[in-house]
Amino acid sequence: MFRKLLIANRGEIALRVIRTARALGVRTVAVYSEADLDSPHVWLADEAHPVGPAPAAQSYLNAETLLRVARASGADAVHPGYGFLAEDAGFARAVGEAGLVFVGPSPETLAAVGEKTSARRRMAAAGVPIVPGSEGVVETAGAALAAARDIGFPVLLKPAGGGGGKGMRLVGGPAELEREFAAAAREAERAFATPALYVERHLGRVRHLEVQILGTDEGVIALGERECSVQRRHQKLAEESPAPAVGAWTEGRSGLREALASAATRAAEAVGYRNAGTVEFLLDAEGEIHFIEVNARLQVEHPVTELVTGLDLVEAQLRIAAGELLPAAFRAARPAGWAIEVRVCAEDAERGFLPAVGAVRALRLPAGPGVRWDGAIEEGTAVTPHYDSLLGKLCAWGPDRPAALARLGAALDELRIDGVTTNAAFLRRLVRHPRFTAGDLHTGFAAEHVADLAAGSATDPERLAVAVAWESERRSAAEASLNGRDFGRPSAWRSERPDFVWLG
Repeated sequence: MFRKLLIANRGEIALRVIRTARALGVRTVAVYSEADLDSPHVWLADEAHPVGPAPAAQSYLNAETLLRVARASGADAVHPGYGFLAEDAGFARAVGEAGLVFVGPSPETLAAVGEKTSARRRMAAAGVPIVPGSEGVVETAGAALAAARDIGFPVLLKPAGGGGGKGMRLVGGPAELEREFAAAAREAERAFATPALYVERHLGRVRHLEVQILGTDEGVIALGERECSVQRRHQKLAEESPAPAVGAWTEGRSGLREALASAATRAAEAVGYRNAGTVEFLLDAEGEIHFIEVNARLQVEHPVTELVTGLDLVEAQLRIAAGELLPAAFRAARPAGWAIEVRVCAEDAERGFLPAVGAVRALRLPAGPGVRWDGAIEEGTAVTPHYDSLLGKLCAWGPDRPAALARLGAALDELRIDGVTTNAAFLRRLVRHPRFTAGDLHTGFAAEHVADLAAGSATDPERLAVAVAWESERRSAAEASLNGRDFGRPSAWRSERPDFVWLG
């Protein structure tokens, strides 16, 4: 095992890694921007070092500074958390060239799954079902039109260089494609430094499923599926395991569960995957699964898998990276019960989910059997505009889905964060919505039920503004239902509490 670990991230994921590292006897090195001087991860680590001004590009994304701190501190490994540099093949390569171990997949694997068209080709060759699309990049609007006619409208124009919904366009016909191609290419170039696009069939109303994997030298371990269908503007709002689309571990659609696990295992093997990761799929109305992508890192929603398996996925990451065999419990894991997570964010759901800033004046965190809070806010924490709006993840486990939902609803009622506007009221309505409790989910769910979910104390004009914004989203719900991914870039998290609470 490593002697000292640098954590190239902040907020709740930094705290998450610090605690597991400590349990394994590994000393930890935190880094912080000027905005994070008083953050809990700074004082919880064994040592902490400044890395620059508040903007992430000048601090948490500054690979040269991070590596300089790693060498100066005597660290022998770097954990990137998620977001920021976690899926950056260049950073992973630089860590290795500096004589350190990158806690994650190899640079070659990161590169293989990072370019979307080459990843699609690899998956198709490995027998992983993919969404029908162009053979590769389409260089011109004419080439895109030819591909779209072969595939059949409607289609998606998607950036080859990355995800996050940036540059993605839902196109209903030839004239619309001509208009959208140039705009999509410009946005893709701004976001990913390449205008390259490809074309993919739009599948309509779909559910978003994913499988947690651990790639080891002894083979790939699949730890069950999660469902992340409830999304807003390509960002996940709620995640659960097992997937309602599949059902309970012992009574669900075993054929679908086995198909997901088999496809995820083949996908991981196709790119020589080592360490923790997630293989993401769409489930269409006919019950067929389609590969979206490999998220080559720990996911924001990993706690729900930990709750149903009793495993520590960060421990698995560190042991795999250190060249150790995983304890037998990881291969013998049999998921049990049901776990659901919602993302508590600093945003105003009554005003189109505008990001909110302020200082946490009062904080009351829920507790009780099966309740878990992953966060890094405390009273006095300043919520700034520099990083992601996520304040924390509230999770609940129960022996079945109704029990987990009841615990989650009670925990949301108990949660209090004063001084900063949050989406907690929206989440309380979500987890009690009759279609949500029935498990009737799809990636356009939030937009479809906006009248119920966005209702609140706002004035009539404000409600009208919210309704207009959501109607626009509803009309592109198909686009929002596309290839729903973890677009929330949780890396920059500013928020979360000094304790990692896991009760029950």
